[in-house]
Amino acid sequence: MAISALNRKLLRDVWHMRGQALAIALVIGAGVAMFVMAVNTLMSLDLTLQTYYERYRFADVFAHLTRAPEPLAQRITEIQGVQQVETRVVKHVTLDVPGMAEPAVGKLVSISANQEEGLNKLYLRRGRHIESDRSPEVLVSEAFAEAHGLSPGEAITAVLNGRKQDLRIVGIALSPEFIYQLPEGEALPDDRRYGVIWMGRRALEAAFNMEGAFNDVCLTLLPNANESEVIDRLDTLLETHGGIGAYGRADQLSHKFISNEIKELRGTALVVPTIFLSVAAFLLNVVMNRLIETQREQIAALKAFGYSNIAVGLHYGKFVLVVTLIGTAIGAFAGAQLGRGLTVMYTNFFHFPLFIFRLDGAVMVMALGIAMGAAAFATLASVRRAVRLPPAEAMRPKPPANFKPTIMERIGLAQLLSPPARMVLRHLERQWFKSAVTCFGIGMAASVLVLGSFSLDAINHVMESQFEIAQRQDVTISLYEKDEVAVLHEISELPGVRQIEGFRAVPARISSKHLSRRIGITGIEPDGELYRLIDIERRFVPLSPGGLVVSEKLAEVLRVDLGDHVTISVLEGERPVRNLPVVGMVKDFTGIAAYMSRGALNDMMREGDVVSGAHFTVDNHRVEELYTELKNTPRVAGVTLKGGALKSFEETVAETILRMRMFNVAFACIIAFGVVYNAVRISLSERGRELGTLRVIGFTRAEVSMILLGELAFLTLIAIPLGLVMGYGLAWFVVESSFDTELFRIPLVISQQTFAFAASVVIIAAILSGLLVRRRIDRLDLVSVLKSRE
Repeated sequence: MAISALNRKLLRDVWHMRGQALAIALVIGAGVAMFVMAVNTLMSLDLTLQTYYERYRFADVFAHLTRAPEPLAQRITEIQGVQQVETRVVKHVTLDVPGMAEPAVGKLVSISANQEEGLNKLYLRRGRHIESDRSPEVLVSEAFAEAHGLSPGEAITAVLNGRKQDLRIVGIALSPEFIYQLPEGEALPDDRRYGVIWMGRRALEAAFNMEGAFNDVCLTLLPNANESEVIDRLDTLLETHGGIGAYGRADQLSHKFISNEIKELRGTALVVPTIFLSVAAFLLNVVMNRLIETQREQIAALKAFGYSNIAVGLHYGKFVLVVTLIGTAIGAFAGAQLGRGLTVMYTNFFHFPLFIFRLDGAVMVMALGIAMGAAAFATLASVRRAVRLPPAEAMRPKPPANFKPTIMERIGLAQLLSPPARMVLRHLERQWFKSAVTCFGIGMAASVLVLGSFSLDAINHVMESQFEIAQRQDVTISLYEKDEVAVLHEISELPGVRQIEGFRAVPARISSKHLSRRIGITGIEPDGELYRLIDIERRFVPLSPGGLVVSEKLAEVLRVDLGDHVTISVLEGERPVRNLPVVGMVKDFTGIAAYMSRGALNDMMREGDVVSGAHFTVDNHRVEELYTELKNTPRVAGVTLKGGALKSFEETVAETILRMRMFNVAFACIIAFGVVYNAVRISLSERGRELGTLRVIGFTRAEVSMILLGELAFLTLIAIPLGLVMGYGLAWFVVESSFDTELFRIPLVISQQTFAFAASVVIIAAILSGLLVRRRIDRLDLVSVLKSRE
């Protein structure tokens, strides 16, 4: 089929500007790739999550208590809006895992031999279900099993109610309740040292003297049930049985983490593609303006030969369409690959029976529509100008610029500069708007590099603040029951223990007016050296005996300030209710919490001098002895090793952050090169005649190159500081919109190395672009560029 004349011209234009077109297409592709990756992964994650919850009957409401008789379950069932109730026995125990020196913590959850009708149904990955709920057979969570290489048929040892017992593994399982497996009260996942273990109900009851009783309950609700009313009724029923406050699915730890990840993905799908497509739109606008300006005579000739305004407009619109389609195709392919890679990363954190990345055709169409919309918006004015350009006016050459002395010349400093340098400054001043636009585009490249790299600085700051300055202990142990402070002396006698501090942890509900949250109040030593409260500036936050120190996020949620009073409803023991002032705030990084001096908390509880556990440092030469002793200590319910948690973080979370940073930096480099290369190529196209004239009158190639590349260097040096400031602003926006939640906060910390990296990448992009354009300058056809346009 024959190609029309206008289409042949279109192909020639695209080929002639292939470098610029490809650079713009890559920027469009980067934005489309991020959009396709984020939206498809978001849809896949959301669909997988909802399907998993529905098929495996994930509960809607959860509650933990001390002990209640089994007949109470019938009264819970009678609460209006409750659909199904399941009672359980749940205990934390110390584990001795083969091949692991240090102790691990296991969360034992009771199950029945026939789980078909129960809630939080297990998905069996390997092995079989327990055959009897009285036997010591157990199922182990997949994350814990993979971390230790455990398989069905092997055994682990647990301290059950003060007695060691071998637990025989018969299966590896997953649960919708533990998609994200995180130790309670901890900020970091640690699959080696924390695992979920499902054990027969009767066997677990017998081990902990819980026959005919339960200490944990979960339930599902009818479709139109009022969750808050159900929770209030459930709390009333469980209050006399040591209930520590029921909560809905939104506050369930695993679900909360996944919901937060979904929120971040939504932010990624909105913010990052917007930045990239805005830069692409800016580049398209500049290129189209240049193309139409240099083709004024061609536009006039086309109209003189009878082509309508619509045909001319469509011709230039097709140029935009071709570049956008190429960019969208590149982005769709890259987004699909990145989405699959992101899915693999998610499998390291979230444990689903099956998590498959699905490409949705509607998302591809949406991505194309967004890219086309951005391109059309950016180039509509340029195309309209080509359509409205009268043939007679287009045939005339463009009027010469209004030349006048520059500021440097007017103040008498021009003689200090060489002729090429004066030409550079003269052109920049006379074309100030174009120079400003180019400077802004290069600055955007630097800003995206800062945005893509700052998260690692923030994480490093958090880790250093949390685990080197605030929490300086090596080991934290929690006890099954609160104990007299004399127990600290016993703990200090363990092998290798050097410095020790006790703490008291109390579950409570904190409220201000109609706002409330279920939290843990931690009582620590006011003059402690192992566990200290610091703010974001790493300043020590003192404790006051007469009030609470709360996290800033909790104060924000409750809408309270220093000096305001809050109501504390303790959820254990005698359940005192106190009205306390907020005497301090700490800007911490995970969760929402409140702190008191341990003595003040003991007084509030009217319980004497007791502790819930201890923080201590350890002699590195005796850690093996300590681990052995802790495995055989009946009263220890859980052991947290700071070094192990940090190592786990480096192997999982940090690796993922580095990989995401690599994606962001790669895309930011595309922007940097695309902007800089287009800027210098457009400048060469606009000034080809001028540069050719200089070559004819005797300027060397180096001098001519210095004029063009000197402008690029000057604009780049001006743009870099601007871009770093813009990058700081973008990072602030992302921190405030996506990384400031009740679950965790990331501070706005950007190191000098990150700023230097962003500046270096832009400079390298400028140098590479300059080298490519220098070749074109050396190959200028002096005859063609000097031909008269009249």
